[in-house]
Amino acid sequence: MTQNQPEPPNDTGDTVDRADAIDGNAAPSGVATDTLPAASTDAAQPGESSEPAVAAGSPDEPARASSGSASVDLEREGEIAADYLEELLDIADLDGDIDMDVERDRALVSVVGDDLDDLVGREGSVLEALQELTRLAVLTATGHRSRLMLDVGGYRAGRRAVLSELGRTTAETVRESGKKARLAAMTPFERKIVHDAVAAAGLRSESEGEEPHRSVVVLPA
Repeated sequence: MTQNQPEPPNDTGDTVDRADAIDGNAAPSGVATDTLPAASTDAAQPGESSEPAVAAGSPDEPARASSGSASVDLEREGEIAADYLEELLDIADLDGDIDMDVERDRALVSVVGDDLDDLVGREGSVLEALQELTRLAVLTATGHRSRLMLDVGGYRAGRRAVLSELGRTTAETVRESGKKARLAAMTPFERKIVHDAVAAAGLRSESEGEEPHRSVVVLPA
Protein backbone atom coordinates (compact mmCIF):
# COMPACT_ATOMS: atom_id res chain seq x y z
CA MET A 1 0.00 0.00 0.00
CA THR A 2 1.26 3.53 -0.68
CA GLN A 3 0.52 6.66 1.24
CA ASN A 4 0.22 9.83 -0.87
CA GLN A 5 0.19 13.40 0.42
CA PRO A 6 -2.04 15.40 -2.03
CA GLU A 7 -2.42 19.14 -2.26
CA PRO A 8 -5.09 20.38 0.21
CA PRO A 9 -8.55 20.24 -1.43
CA ASN A 10 -10.44 23.41 -2.22
CA ASP A 11 -13.74 22.34 -0.75
CA THR A 12 -14.52 23.23 2.81
CA GLY A 13 -14.49 20.75 5.65
CA ASP A 14 -17.78 19.56 6.94
CA THR A 15 -18.71 20.00 10.60
CA VAL A 16 -21.56 17.79 11.74
CA ASP A 17 -24.36 19.02 13.97
CA ARG A 18 -24.22 15.73 15.82
CA ALA A 19 -21.61 13.00 16.06
CA ASP A 20 -22.12 10.05 13.78
CA ALA A 21 -24.25 7.46 15.58
CA ILE A 22 -23.13 4.20 14.02
CA ASP A 23 -22.94 0.60 15.06
CA GLY A 24 -19.26 0.21 15.74
CA ASN A 25 -19.51 -3.56 15.31
CA ALA A 26 -20.57 -3.30 11.68
CA ALA A 27 -18.09 -4.71 9.20
CA PRO A 28 -17.55 -4.35 5.47
CA SER A 29 -19.46 -7.02 3.54
CA GLY A 30 -17.35 -10.01 2.67
CA VAL A 31 -14.99 -9.43 5.59
CA ALA A 32 -15.34 -11.63 8.65
CA THR A 33 -15.69 -9.58 11.82
CA ASP A 34 -13.21 -11.74 13.70
CA THR A 35 -10.49 -10.83 11.18
CA LEU A 36 -10.89 -7.06 11.33
CA PRO A 37 -8.05 -5.11 12.95
CA ALA A 38 -8.88 -4.55 16.62
CA ALA A 39 -9.94 -1.03 17.53
CA SER A 40 -11.37 -0.47 21.01
CA THR A 41 -13.98 -1.74 23.42
CA ASP A 42 -14.51 1.71 24.91
CA ALA A 43 -16.57 3.11 22.03
CA ALA A 44 -19.54 5.40 22.49
CA GLN A 45 -22.75 3.45 22.24
CA PRO A 46 -24.98 3.98 19.20
CA GLY A 47 -26.95 7.17 19.69
CA GLU A 48 -24.40 8.78 21.98
CA SER A 49 -23.10 12.14 20.88
CA SER A 50 -19.33 12.51 20.98
CA GLU A 51 -19.31 16.21 20.15
CA PRO A 52 -21.57 19.22 20.76
CA ALA A 53 -24.04 20.45 18.16
CA VAL A 54 -22.22 23.55 16.96
CA ALA A 55 -21.26 25.02 13.63
CA ALA A 56 -17.69 25.27 12.45
CA GLY A 57 -15.94 28.38 13.68
CA SER A 58 -18.63 29.27 16.21
CA PRO A 59 -17.64 30.45 19.69
CA ASP A 60 -19.02 27.21 21.14
CA GLU A 61 -16.90 24.94 18.97
CA PRO A 62 -14.26 23.09 21.06
CA ALA A 63 -10.86 24.65 20.45
CA ARG A 64 -7.60 22.76 20.32
CA ALA A 65 -4.63 23.91 22.39
CA SER A 66 -2.81 25.65 19.54
CA SER A 67 -2.73 25.61 15.77
CA GLY A 68 0.74 24.09 15.70
CA SER A 69 0.04 21.26 18.10
CA ALA A 70 -3.38 20.72 16.50
CA SER A 71 -1.79 20.17 13.09
CA VAL A 72 0.64 17.64 14.53
CA ASP A 73 -2.17 15.86 16.38
CA LEU A 74 -4.32 15.64 13.26
CA GLU A 75 -1.43 14.40 11.14
CA ARG A 76 -0.85 11.71 13.77
CA GLU A 77 -4.53 10.76 13.59
CA GLY A 78 -4.19 10.36 9.83
CA GLU A 79 -1.14 8.15 10.20
CA ILE A 80 -2.87 5.89 12.73
CA ALA A 81 -5.94 5.66 10.53
CA ALA A 82 -3.83 4.85 7.47
CA ASP A 83 -2.07 2.01 9.28
CA TYR A 84 -5.42 0.59 10.42
CA LEU A 85 -6.93 0.81 6.95
CA GLU A 86 -3.89 -0.75 5.28
CA GLU A 87 -4.22 -3.74 7.59
CA LEU A 88 -7.92 -4.01 6.79
CA LEU A 89 -7.26 -3.85 3.05
CA ASP A 90 -4.72 -6.65 3.40
CA ILE A 91 -7.20 -8.78 5.33
CA ALA A 92 -9.94 -8.15 2.77
CA ASP A 93 -7.48 -8.76 -0.09
CA LEU A 94 -8.34 -5.38 -1.65
CA ASP A 95 -6.02 -3.02 -3.49
CA GLY A 96 -6.07 0.65 -2.60
CA ASP A 97 -3.87 3.65 -1.89
CA ILE A 98 -4.25 5.77 1.22
CA ASP A 99 -4.32 9.56 0.85
CA MET A 100 -4.02 11.72 3.96
CA ASP A 101 -4.68 15.41 4.51
CA VAL A 102 -5.65 17.89 7.23
CA GLU A 103 -8.46 20.33 6.58
CA ARG A 104 -9.51 22.90 9.15
CA ASP A 105 -10.06 20.98 12.37
CA ARG A 106 -10.10 17.36 11.24
CA ALA A 107 -7.96 14.74 9.56
CA LEU A 108 -9.09 13.54 6.13
CA VAL A 109 -8.23 10.03 4.99
CA SER A 110 -9.23 8.57 1.62
CA VAL A 111 -8.93 5.06 0.25
CA VAL A 112 -8.40 5.35 -3.50
CA GLY A 113 -8.71 2.47 -5.92
CA ASP A 114 -10.96 0.28 -8.01
CA ASP A 115 -13.47 -2.33 -6.85
CA LEU A 116 -14.02 -0.75 -3.43
CA ASP A 117 -17.82 -0.86 -3.51
CA ASP A 118 -17.91 -3.41 -0.67
CA LEU A 119 -16.27 -0.80 1.58
CA VAL A 120 -18.94 1.77 0.72
CA GLY A 121 -22.12 -0.30 0.92
CA ARG A 122 -25.66 0.75 0.19
CA GLU A 123 -26.02 4.52 0.55
CA GLY A 124 -22.61 4.60 2.26
CA SER A 125 -23.69 2.45 5.21
CA VAL A 126 -20.51 0.35 5.29
CA LEU A 127 -18.37 3.46 4.83
CA GLU A 128 -20.02 5.05 7.87
CA ALA A 129 -19.33 1.94 9.96
CA LEU A 130 -15.76 1.75 8.70
CA GLN A 131 -15.24 5.40 9.57
CA GLU A 132 -16.38 4.71 13.12
CA LEU A 133 -14.06 1.72 13.43
CA THR A 134 -11.19 3.87 12.19
CA ARG A 135 -12.02 6.56 14.72
CA LEU A 136 -11.99 3.92 17.44
CA ALA A 137 -8.52 2.81 16.31
CA VAL A 138 -7.37 6.42 16.75
CA LEU A 139 -9.04 6.60 20.16
CA THR A 140 -7.23 3.43 21.23
CA ALA A 141 -3.85 4.80 20.18
CA THR A 142 -4.22 8.37 21.44
CA GLY A 143 -6.82 8.27 24.20
CA HIS A 144 -8.71 11.08 22.48
CA ARG A 145 -11.88 10.97 20.41
CA SER A 146 -11.37 11.71 16.74
CA ARG A 147 -13.50 13.64 14.22
CA LEU A 148 -11.58 12.10 11.35
CA MET A 149 -13.42 11.96 8.03
CA LEU A 150 -13.00 8.86 5.87
CA ASP A 151 -13.80 8.55 2.18
CA VAL A 152 -13.63 5.45 0.01
CA GLY A 153 -13.55 5.44 -3.76
CA GLY A 154 -14.58 9.10 -3.92
CA TYR A 155 -18.05 8.35 -2.54
CA ARG A 156 -18.25 11.36 -0.23
CA ALA A 157 -16.83 13.68 -2.89
CA GLY A 158 -19.57 12.58 -5.28
CA ARG A 159 -22.27 12.99 -2.65
CA ARG A 160 -21.00 16.48 -1.86
CA ALA A 161 -21.65 17.63 -5.43
CA VAL A 162 -25.14 16.07 -5.54
CA LEU A 163 -26.19 17.46 -2.17
CA SER A 164 -24.83 20.93 -2.87
CA GLU A 165 -27.02 21.06 -5.96
CA LEU A 166 -29.99 19.76 -3.96
CA GLY A 167 -29.54 22.51 -1.37
CA ARG A 168 -29.27 25.18 -4.05
CA THR A 169 -32.35 24.10 -6.01
CA THR A 170 -34.42 23.61 -2.85
CA ALA A 171 -33.52 27.12 -1.71
CA GLU A 172 -34.70 28.48 -5.06
CA THR A 173 -38.00 26.62 -4.76
CA VAL A 174 -38.58 27.87 -1.21
CA ARG A 175 -37.75 31.43 -2.19
CA GLU A 176 -40.28 31.33 -5.05
CA SER A 177 -43.05 29.60 -3.10
CA GLY A 178 -42.53 31.27 0.28
CA LYS A 179 -43.13 27.89 1.93
CA LYS A 180 -40.63 25.82 3.89
CA ALA A 181 -39.44 22.50 2.47
CA ARG A 182 -38.40 19.38 4.34
CA LEU A 183 -35.86 17.06 2.73
CA ALA A 184 -35.39 13.34 3.23
CA ALA A 185 -33.48 12.03 6.22
CA MET A 186 -29.71 12.37 5.91
CA THR A 187 -26.52 11.67 7.81
CA PRO A 188 -24.83 14.53 9.70
CA PHE A 189 -22.22 14.76 6.92
CA GLU A 190 -24.94 15.11 4.28
CA ARG A 191 -26.97 17.64 6.27
CA LYS A 192 -23.95 19.88 6.74
CA ILE A 193 -23.41 20.05 2.98
CA VAL A 194 -27.06 20.99 2.39
CA HIS A 195 -26.98 23.62 5.16
CA ASP A 196 -23.91 25.22 3.56
CA ALA A 197 -25.54 25.26 0.12
CA VAL A 198 -28.74 26.82 1.47
CA ALA A 199 -26.77 29.47 3.35
CA ALA A 200 -24.80 30.28 0.19
CA ALA A 201 -28.14 30.79 -1.57
CA GLY A 202 -29.14 33.35 1.06
CA LEU A 203 -31.73 31.34 3.03
CA ARG A 204 -31.81 29.63 6.42
CA SER A 205 -32.15 25.94 7.23
CA GLU A 206 -32.31 23.80 10.31
CA SER A 207 -32.21 20.13 11.24
CA GLU A 208 -35.25 18.50 12.80
CA GLY A 209 -36.04 15.03 14.12
CA GLU A 210 -34.05 12.30 15.80
CA GLU A 211 -31.33 10.12 14.32
CA PRO A 212 -31.45 8.24 12.03
CA HIS A 213 -34.51 10.13 10.72
CA ARG A 214 -33.10 13.64 11.23
CA SER A 215 -33.61 15.87 8.17
CA VAL A 216 -33.01 19.37 6.85
CA VAL A 217 -35.83 21.92 6.71
CA VAL A 218 -35.25 24.89 4.41
CA LEU A 219 -37.01 28.06 5.62
CA PRO A 220 -38.28 31.01 3.59
CA ALA A 221 -36.76 34.43 4.09
